[in-house]
Amino acid sequence: MKKIRIVADDKIPFLKGVLEDVAEVRYLPGSKIDQAAVHQADALIIRTRTHADKRLLSASSVKFIATATIGFDHIDTGYCENQGIYWTNAPGCNSSSVEQYIVSALLAMAEKHGFLLKDKTLGIVGVGNVGSKVAHVAKALGMSVLLNDPPRERIEGRGEFSSLNMIKDQADIITFHVPLNKGGIDNTFHLAERNFFSELKKKMILINTSRGEVVEGSALKEALKAGRLKDAVLDVWENEPGPDPKLLELTGIATPHIAGYSVDGKANGTRMSVRALSEFFNLGLENWEPGGLPLPEIPNIVIDCGGMSEQEIIGEVYRYAYDIMADDEALRFNISRFEELRGNYPVRREPLAFTLRLNNNAWENLKFVFSSLGFSLLEPDCFC
Repeated sequence: MKKIRIVADDKIPFLKGVLEDVAEVRYLPGSKIDQAAVHQADALIIRTRTHADKRLLSASSVKFIATATIGFDHIDTGYCENQGIYWTNAPGCNSSSVEQYIVSALLAMAEKHGFLLKDKTLGIVGVGNVGSKVAHVAKALGMSVLLNDPPRERIEGRGEFSSLNMIKDQADIITFHVPLNKGGIDNTFHLAERNFFSELKKKMILINTSRGEVVEGSALKEALKAGRLKDAVLDVWENEPGPDPKLLELTGIATPHIAGYSVDGKANGTRMSVRALSEFFNLGLENWEPGGLPLPEIPNIVIDCGGMSEQEIIGEVYRYAYDIMADDEALRFNISRFEELRGNYPVRREPLAFTLRLNNNAWENLKFVFSSLGFSLLEPDCFC
């Protein structure tokens, strides 16, 4: 039986060696997957750097596309469906990774600006796989939460949802977790633009980990310069991989589109892609699991909590588990390394890969918080 031919992004982790027994696999950098590369391919496994559209696919024999990412705006889904090309993404694959990033960002902003998270209201725009997890951990941190998701509200009713205007009026921090929709009833392109910023009732902190085009960069610069915003945390940018250096200078935290780049999130994306490919072509890998995930540098975290507030303890744990400021520093040191920093991102494991011990009587008060954040907890006298 003739093997199928696959072209795959060479930065998709845990993939090499998995499909070679059942397929001919060619690995290329995402930006180098072009017409010539896919001409005789039956399937593509890609990331966001490959634009699967008519220009790429029109002269190809591609029947199947998997993107190992939550987002799929780099796939021309209409063209694919018209041409009978099946496509799939990996919804929720890195949701826990983005949740981890948001918690670290919230803690860093609280430390920088000197406030307690439990005194603040977080507005979450987009309450899907990621936004729902962010809401859960924000509540565990004691924050008030406002949820905005018009598509869900139309289906489920008003219930717990708030209007975007309510978030503009009441939120201290706003975070975006929406897909990029250009036009239509649920347009998210430049959702935060000049009018949006002019209507804010508070000097809020803005966080964007969704897509760069959700926030109008020039309008955000103006708002930051004019003091209409307290601060901004940006992981995604217009015109990636070449973010606006002047906007970067104005942000409190700037990272190179790595919010979802935990090892766990990447492994989930690869698993979902391989299983979908296997099911489509009947390859017998429908139960495949990635193995050999590297351990964190410090898998066992021990914190001496004497004299520390609960928020300080949580912040100290996150400095071990994931310190967002290291990613910020790397990008600021050389903005031209944006794509290199993504491609060679260091090992980051999610909280479940860590065990945690808290000394000095902080255990009972924070057990619920750290369980909600995903850490594996051991009783103090059982830690070894």
